[in-house]
Amino acid sequence: MLPALLIFLPFLFGITDCVIARRSERGRDLFVVLSTWIELGLSVILIFFAVRGSGAELLRLEIPHVFTSGLSLRTDGFRAVYSLVTSLMWAFTTTFSLEYFRHETEHLTRYYLFVLFTLGATQGVMLSGDLLTTFLFFEILSLTSFTWVMHEETEGALRAGYTYLFIAVIGGLVLFMGLVLLQHAAGTLSYSELFAAVKRSGAGSGTILAAGILILIGFGCKAGMFPVHVWLPKAHPVAPSPASALLSGVLTKVGIYGILMTALEVLIDSAYFGWIVFLLGAITMLLGAVLALFSINLKRTLACSSMSQIGFILTGIGMTILLSVQHGQIEGAGFAALEGHAAMAVSGTVLHMVNHSMLKLCLFCAAGVVVMNLHELDLNRIRGWGRGKWLLTIAFFLGVIGIGGVPLLNGYASKTLLHEAIAAGIAEAGEGVAIAEGAYWILAGIEWIFLFSGGCTFAYMLKLFICVFVEKNRDPERQELFDRTSKGYMGAGGIIAVFGTSISFIVLGQKPVFNALASFMTGQENVLEEFSPLSFECLEGALISLGIGTLLYLILIRLYLMKKGEYVDRWPSWLDLENLFYRPLLTRWLPGFFGAILRIPAENRVSSVVCRGVVTCAAWICRMLSIGTDALIILIRRSVLREHVVADTADRIGLLEKRVDEVREAYQPIRGNFSFALMLSCIGMMVILGVIMFFNLHG
Repeated sequence: MLPALLIFLPFLFGITDCVIARRSERGRDLFVVLSTWIELGLSVILIFFAVRGSGAELLRLEIPHVFTSGLSLRTDGFRAVYSLVTSLMWAFTTTFSLEYFRHETEHLTRYYLFVLFTLGATQGVMLSGDLLTTFLFFEILSLTSFTWVMHEETEGALRAGYTYLFIAVIGGLVLFMGLVLLQHAAGTLSYSELFAAVKRSGAGSGTILAAGILILIGFGCKAGMFPVHVWLPKAHPVAPSPASALLSGVLTKVGIYGILMTALEVLIDSAYFGWIVFLLGAITMLLGAVLALFSINLKRTLACSSMSQIGFILTGIGMTILLSVQHGQIEGAGFAALEGHAAMAVSGTVLHMVNHSMLKLCLFCAAGVVVMNLHELDLNRIRGWGRGKWLLTIAFFLGVIGIGGVPLLNGYASKTLLHEAIAAGIAEAGEGVAIAEGAYWILAGIEWIFLFSGGCTFAYMLKLFICVFVEKNRDPERQELFDRTSKGYMGAGGIIAVFGTSISFIVLGQKPVFNALASFMTGQENVLEEFSPLSFECLEGALISLGIGTLLYLILIRLYLMKKGEYVDRWPSWLDLENLFYRPLLTRWLPGFFGAILRIPAENRVSSVVCRGVVTCAAWICRMLSIGTDALIILIRRSVLREHVVADTADRIGLLEKRVDEVREAYQPIRGNFSFALMLSCIGMMVILGVIMFFNLHG
């Protein structure tokens, strides 16, 4: 029952918090913090039972008759740890939120409601026992977390929110199609049964691979994987900093969770899938690092850094598959089936997931401290603000060297494991044990991309640290103002979220700790016993990356990305994948394509009539969905939410006319909103796919 409590209690807490908000805003704020700390306590209890290996009835649950085949909840070491990480991040960020939002009163009830709803949905993903359960909670958190991005309701926040929604909805559709295909081929979506079911079914490898690619794209949308990463650099700068910490630290891991489970439980023996994940990870890793190097916005730099670190994790998943295939016949699936270098690769993967979550909790909350004091993100405007603020300086510095891969800290341990896995693949390919022709040169090339991306990480994090905490602002009066605010800039919530988290970077970097953690998460005792983190072979890669990072900072950043002592944005504004490809695709190319279909001369051809009929019906269905939902939304806004001015008795004669005008005025911006119409049409498509899947399961 513990998994069910962890999932469904936050939904109950969210509704209760809304009721409390009607009576007291302070009570609302305190209740949401209490709720997340209760959730943290339940996650600690879950860890206790998972470590003991007892209480099986508390660690699993089947809920029948939900979404055709029911919900399946399971707990093992990996799931228990990420349930704990999720609860810890929510507890710390909501505690920090009391401080961050102390001067804000608008939309906080809505924000906290969806914070708690997203917590429950995230726990649902992390504790899911099959892909259908994962999908259900994955879609819930996509829609609930959408409100975080749009919270401030500025023009930039609305645009970033619509981009996030577009990627989330399209990703959900692609993911669902992959699940339908996999269900058809294997007959099950249970993680524990998938590998054997695929082997037993005799389904073609092409069908399973196609399903895997669709699932990869669907989960990759939330993870921030190239080429569906476009929401990530835009959403973080406009979202509140506590929300940014959750978006980067946990919600990207929701996507990674789905990819990792699919890789380990379904396609662990597919070299093609391994290469796809590995190469996409390398591109994501490099592109995110380069974008972060060029950014002069504090939170955008951290967002692009998250994209790069997700790339590191994806390369680890890819190498896990490739090393498993390279070692020969695969008899089983999951963590327990991995041996040798493949076990090392997956250990580095899960450790870097945890490390990145904790690092971004600290760094984004530190950025939040800057924002709530200055309301600025531009590096030239915040330059020198951190001078003399020693507690924040120490925490941010530990974050810099942790994520930069400096030895004896957490980022070094996990990145070195990932690098050693790539090096092992290169060594085996050089000895003739290769999974594909030319594998040696591909792996060798990506090893240097790995090292260069690690160097970029150190360079851009060094840029942030020196800019905020070492350099002086070029405006002496502004710097003098900064120096006078060296006290009272951060309260207890900030200390817990920032400084408290930073201590874990040292603890998680020690071998006894990360060896025990990796063993618990993978279920393999002493899985890293032979790993020597301070050997020359391991230190060599880290030293190369740190050397590259130092040169990039001194040459690229100081000489090219600065002009007359100011940080300058030299990234070409036109080089934006959303504006270059996605928006033209949806606003010009696809409408033009369907328009061309509609212009086909009929000439009594059945195909033309069918095409015209399908397009016309789809257009009318989407329009009716949009109009009907708009009407419902307006009704809720004008009644339940009471978004209207109470009229005096003298004005009641014209009340109906006023309401008609208000509805017409409220309807116009919704009607013209492309992303909203897109969301509704996609919801309609998902309903249709759900019906198809129902008949597929029960037909």
